[in-house]
Amino acid sequence: MKRLHVHLAVDDLQKAITFYSTLFAASPTTTKPDYAKWMLDDPRVNFAISARGGRPGIQHLGIQAEDKTELDAVYERLSRAGAQTLEEGETTCCYARSEKSWVADPVGTNWEVFRTMGESTDYGHDLGEAPETAVIANAPHEAGDGGCCTPKAAPRPAGKACCG
Repeated sequence: MKRLHVHLAVDDLQKAITFYSTLFAASPTTTKPDYAKWMLDDPRVNFAISARGGRPGIQHLGIQAEDKTELDAVYERLSRAGAQTLEEGETTCCYARSEKSWVADPVGTNWEVFRTMGESTDYGHDLGEAPETAVIANAPHEAGDGGCCTPKAAPRPAGKACCG
């Protein structure tokens, strides 16, 4: 069963952990010096926060598949929707080994479609590794300002011109 993924950038990790732990009535399932994640079943969500220098607020949304079959089904639906995807393949991000792709919805919101294959001891690529010129149209941030949790290059939403 798939799980909705929400990733927020925060400026005070401990304050945010306290708030969301109270809201969800649960402690994070993963806590690192710059990151925390709740894998909740009610509501079924992978909710992550990080304090890595990004602009506070919604960093991206996503759909987490449990296996390759679910992931392929979501990829196929994106293709039918005409969405241009950026396939990263296997990568390390947010202390996890994953297979993922990125897509921008019609208004420019970044969506990550992924499956997690295991844990990692490091966060992933650091801030600034992504091309600074890669901007998803209408998105509130540039690709790369959230480290590995933003596309390394940027797909454009269907029907959106580059410079229009």
